[in-house]
Amino acid sequence: MTDEQKKILLRLARAAIASRFTHSPLELPDDPEFQARRGLFVTLHSQGDLRGCIGLIEARRTIAEEVVHMARSAAFDDPRFPPLRPEELDKIRLEISILSEMIPVADISGIVIGRDGLLLRQGFHSGVFLPQVPVEWNWDLKTYLTQLCRKAGLPDGAWKRADSELYRFEAEVFGEDHILP
Repeated sequence: MTDEQKKILLRLARAAIASRFTHSPLELPDDPEFQARRGLFVTLHSQGDLRGCIGLIEARRTIAEEVVHMARSAAFDDPRFPPLRPEELDKIRLEISILSEMIPVADISGIVIGRDGLLLRQGFHSGVFLPQVPVEWNWDLKTYLTQLCRKAGLPDGAWKRADSELYRFEAEVFGEDHILP
């Protein structure tokens, strides 16, 4: 995506959150690039700390529609945080991660920290980390996989089991701190 397209999506995400307070209608951009269906996450930060993050690995809507839905969900429905209050809106910084397709991992030596996000599925358990997470926490590959198992509610090393599915993916990650003035 171009920087201008990224700016449009970041402004759309912020407008989607603001519209919950103002009850104003939203107009979706008509850029053909935003009509694709891609998994994506919207992350909110407040003073450098996580304030909300919600997303989908597999898209149910267009990129533009998912940005609206995920921005609102990150602001108001992340169970780890109370709903965003109107006075917090100007203090949050938004980040959008648009995901590539999921690629099955046959050999973990092909996983690159900082490039690859991971998805682990086993039965009814699943866990996902965006590519930026192990970098932010300074994890090596072993720690990355251990933390992924824990996030999925599985024992350490569960990714090795025959009934586990491990996928990697890349993400185009952009945020207000880098794109918007």
